Amino acid sequence: MADHQEASVTLPSEPVSVSAARRYVAQVLAEWGLPAGTDTGETVRLIVSELATNAVQHTFGQSPTFTVDLRLEREEQLRLGVTDSHPRRPQRLPAAVQQDNGRGMVIIRSLAKEYGGRLTVTPTPDGGKTVWIALPWHVPVSVPVEH
Repeated sequence: MADHQEASVTLPSEPVSVSAARRYVAQVLAEWGLPAGTDTGETVRLIVSELATNAVQHTFGQSPTFTVDLRLEREEQLRLGVTDSHPRRPQRLPAAVQQDNGRGMVIIRSLAKEYGGRLTVTPTPDGGKTVWIALPWHVPVSVPVEH
């Protein structure tokens, strides 16, 4: 396998694109050796779902598209980024705030931490931002089934 692999997809900022982003990420992860149904694979799908939802809901129509980037570095670290062209950075809600929504970043941070990863937000040259999640890359070792 190469030292560095990348995959990327740009989707319209519409609710239907959230499920398209999840499917795309699942397909790429499978191609890179992480089959569907693993804890790590499901966690990454949940993270991309939350990030894509934020890119659709919280850019207030000012970002016509969002981009999902996946980077696998030396089979050691997976970086997942979602980029939109809205300049507003994700907001962290205080724990005391009672809302039905707005918990996506709390979920993402918690999952990243649980898996030994980290979250960063970087500005883009066009004034938008990319929310990056870096996670250790763990591909399950298949154990032969004895009969």
